[in-house]
Amino acid sequence: HVQLVESGGGSVQAGGSLRLSCVVQDNLYRRIPMGWFRQAPGKEREGVAHIDRDGSTSYTRYVKGRFTISKDNGKKTLYLQMSSLNAEDTAMYYCAARRSCYDAYEYWGQGTQVTVS
Repeated sequence: HVQLVESGGGSVQAGGSLRLSCVVQDNLYRRIPMGWFRQAPGKEREGVAHIDRDGSTSYTRYVKGRFTISKDNGKKTLYLQMSSLNAEDTAMYYCAARRSCYDAYEYWGQGTQVTVS
């Protein structure tokens, strides 16, 4: 019952900024925990940022201080504001959701490509 649709990816210059959005089409859950993941070719998917239903957040140390995850519960939209982008941030970014902080992520978007040059 949960569908996720990402948008906002693209190509930017090093040092630039980009904001990703994820619209949650959910007729079952409200304010569910969500997160952003990314995967580069030949690499395993890694968690980038997470946000719980109460608004608490966590980040991988590689993006701490540069990325900000947020959500608008009224619009059912998740955001990832990315600043000071560098080549290492180039990857396919995925929006994900889970039933609770005790469950594994089970709902995934189709992904949006971010390329930094």
